Amino acid sequence: MNLFDLKDEVAMVTGAGSGIGQRLAIGLAEAGADVACFDLPGQQKGLEATVESIQKLGRKAIISTGDVTQAADLKASVDRIEAELGALSIALNCAGIANAAPAEDMGYDQWRRVHAINVDGVFLSCQAQARVMLPRKKGSIVNIASMSGSIVNRGLLQAHYNSSKAAVIHMSKSLAMEWSERGIRVNSISPGYTATPMNLRPEVAEQVKIFERDTPLGRMATVDEMVGPAVFLSSRAASFCTGVDLIVDGGFVCW
Repeated sequence: MNLFDLKDEVAMVTGAGSGIGQRLAIGLAEAGADVACFDLPGQQKGLEATVESIQKLGRKAIISTGDVTQAADLKASVDRIEAELGALSIALNCAGIANAAPAEDMGYDQWRRVHAINVDGVFLSCQAQARVMLPRKKGSIVNIASMSGSIVNRGLLQAHYNSSKAAVIHMSKSLAMEWSERGIRVNSISPGYTATPMNLRPEVAEQVKIFERDTPLGRMATVDEMVGPAVFLSSRAASFCTGVDLIVDGGFVCW
């Protein structure tokens, strides 16, 4: 028996057009799931690449566009998933943004935009997904948080981002407890510094050297290294895991 097999499962991945979300969508398909890939309309090219990779694995995939801060967009996506792929049983909520500014100078609009996407967007995604999972008493939801929800990164001025990811961790635990007797497991993954396109830009090369220096394993994670944790928490292997924040950071928070 393969505890990590996701065959016959139907998954929804938000933020599937790039970065960690894109790799995790493909990773779920590698484990056997059919996957609905959700992202903003502006991520169409990335979504098409994600779907093409999934289909090459012999799994079904659809593109669904919308905004995670809009409940109507998420409901429409879930309805379409149920109609075209089948009963939604796995969700990975990866959509999020990051930027930086000194707290004393940060405009309220900047604060609110980060929280709207990173917190409101995760809650609305969980809500839409749970509404179809709860009647069936079956489902796994995994939210992508960050080690920045547990620690404060030295040298980065991100009070808005850090607090948003702390909210994701505690929201996931709260939903896990609320839905624990109704068949839905809710967990979060907190990546450390990861080699996403944002961290591979030439202009942040010197900062990346600091990230690598400060990580006990001496490097950033690859997006591939987030696949195992996501598949684990989504699979029968984690059937007794709920309310967990799985930190995948190369040991960073130990220091």
